[in-house]
Amino acid sequence: MVTNVYERHFEADAEFSGVKRRGALVMLISDSEAGSITYKAAVTFFAHENDEDFAVSYDAYLEKELFSAKGRRSKKKEAAFIENLAGALDGICAAHNAVIKWDRPLREERRG
Repeated sequence: MVTNVYERHFEADAEFSGVKRRGALVMLISDSEAGSITYKAAVTFFAHENDEDFAVSYDAYLEKELFSAKGRRSKKKEAAFIENLAGALDGICAAHNAVIKWDRPLREERRG
């Protein structure tokens, strides 16, 4: 079962498919199946043309696997992954000339 453990929108600076992106939806995703658990850090960049524009585009999606092993979801592991989410995503974002402005959230965080 796939669960978005954490989500939050941030200001961003990126360009994908020739379109300037000013917003980023950051996620920690867990996928548990048949006694195994996987955690991924993910981000999707979107245009964010105004304060009401949160339309996510699917051509600017990046992810990184953080953990995969036998077991179940762990609140302790999830807290550590959330704490280190910026570090996990900054490297793959840099490879695409994209920046998440971690100090400029656009909305409150959501946990699931």
